[in-house]
Amino acid sequence: MSKMTQNGNSKSPFHGLWALTNRELKKLYKNPFLLFMTIIQPLIWLGLFGKAMNLSQIFTGSSQLPPGVADALLQKTFGTTSYFSFMSVGMVSFIVLFTCMFSGMSIVWDRRLGILNKLLSTPVARGSILMSKVFNSVIRSLLQAAIVLGVAFALGLTPGPDFSPIYLVGVFAAVFLLCIGLSSIFILIAIRSTNWQTQMAIMNLLNLPLLFASNALFPTSIMPSWLQDVANVNPVSYATEASRIFVLDPLNMSRLATDFAVLGVFALVFSTIGIVLSWRYLSR
Repeated sequence: MSKMTQNGNSKSPFHGLWALTNRELKKLYKNPFLLFMTIIQPLIWLGLFGKAMNLSQIFTGSSQLPPGVADALLQKTFGTTSYFSFMSVGMVSFIVLFTCMFSGMSIVWDRRLGILNKLLSTPVARGSILMSKVFNSVIRSLLQAAIVLGVAFALGLTPGPDFSPIYLVGVFAAVFLLCIGLSSIFILIAIRSTNWQTQMAIMNLLNLPLLFASNALFPTSIMPSWLQDVANVNPVSYATEASRIFVLDPLNMSRLATDFAVLGVFALVFSTIGIVLSWRYLSR
């Protein structure tokens, strides 16, 4: 029995999970500059990028379309007469994607600095090492999502007629599931990586397709048919659609059920794969 415990085989996959997650979070709340950057980054994206892409002004201001026609065209294309509102909700998924993208980098640096060797020599389950990185990314993503939504409302996000503040819980639930799945993917990539440059190259290869082959910035209806097929299997699209239903669109329970089913399967499959592979491949 003692031998099994020493090797970590008898431990739960989540043994020591909170201790390791707290260790990851200390990097955030014990470093004022990093905490400041975590808070200010969403504000910069939303304030600069969000207001710069003012398609509503293009439709209603510089074009020759009558206001009523322009509003009808915006409503038909984006589901709202305010493109800023449409994009602000998509910006939540955008921020989550970029936060999750760097979740695997800490494993690479832990290995380079020798910290990973020390963790692997303890009875802590290897699955906990991986999941602590995931939950650190989840907590940071939820914090940034709350900031994005708060600033978006302050800058002019116009919610739909069915919106209720309690629906924000649904938005955070969608963010939670999306972040678990995405973080697991990026950490899986990093498990066997010893070179941070390789990790960065892979992340840069994946982030733009995941972002632009989704409905985060533009509706899938105006995309080419082949790109619509890609967007329809992109988990970022399902999280964004669920968030827009809660904030902008009329409440549609059947669409929400589909979105959360896809996100739930996505999060469960990749987190499970991550835990299983960490037992086999996470090494010194």
